Amino acid sequence: MKKVCLVIGAGAGIGGTVGRKFAREGYHAALCRRSDEEGLNRMVAQIEAEGGSASGHLLNAVREGAIEELVAQVEKTGPIDVVLFNLGAQIGGRSLEDTSLKTFELGWQMACFGLFRLAKVLVPLMVQRGGGTFLVTSATAAVRGNAGQHSHAAAMGGRRMLCQTLNAEYAQKGIHVAHILIDGAVDAPDTLGKMLGPELYEKLRNTRGGEHDGLLLPEKMAETYYHLARQHRSAWTHELDLRAYSDLAWWNHAP
Repeated sequence: MKKVCLVIGAGAGIGGTVGRKFAREGYHAALCRRSDEEGLNRMVAQIEAEGGSASGHLLNAVREGAIEELVAQVEKTGPIDVVLFNLGAQIGGRSLEDTSLKTFELGWQMACFGLFRLAKVLVPLMVQRGGGTFLVTSATAAVRGNAGQHSHAAAMGGRRMLCQTLNAEYAQKGIHVAHILIDGAVDAPDTLGKMLGPELYEKLRNTRGGEHDGLLLPEKMAETYYHLARQHRSAWTHELDLRAYSDLAWWNHAP
């Protein structure tokens, strides 16, 4: 029975590409996303066409019991050795007045509470098996709050602290938690593309993407994610940031 890489938030950018990388390395990739079943099926079919093993699952991560049910279902396929928690919580720039209580809470439910629920059900299984890896995609907002980012910054900051507490409690039990801070624009059609719209997205790709290497490329990022899952415990990375060479680091940016 193959080990499983569970990807929660398997879009056409980071999530799906990381799942494809792990499938190429012999894992079964269990890909989960909220909607677009057709796109999900395409990703599964692509992995299988390359000789890999994959399955697709639609997931409403904020529904009570959904994450827990997913883990139980996927564990029937094989032991979850690696999980990528890749759910976004970006609702766009909104002033305090325009951020409703429900909107603020939704960001927390997806970015922070969802990870807690996943850890609550999956960490004990990994401990029983003697180890496992949590790869957690994060954002610049986890370390720097900007105007209009009340929900996103609070949610991602909570995600970062949760990763640290999980490491403090479970690293010595063989659980490796890596908080991966994405400090830049990712060349992904279903995230950056949707935020900018088709015209602006293509313009950005033409000026900064491709041979310019000014956008983070999911296929290159996937190599780092896989490396993290393969690290020896004597030299685990617990937090890192990824950005294109031409971008300034988050701490050098003007507020």
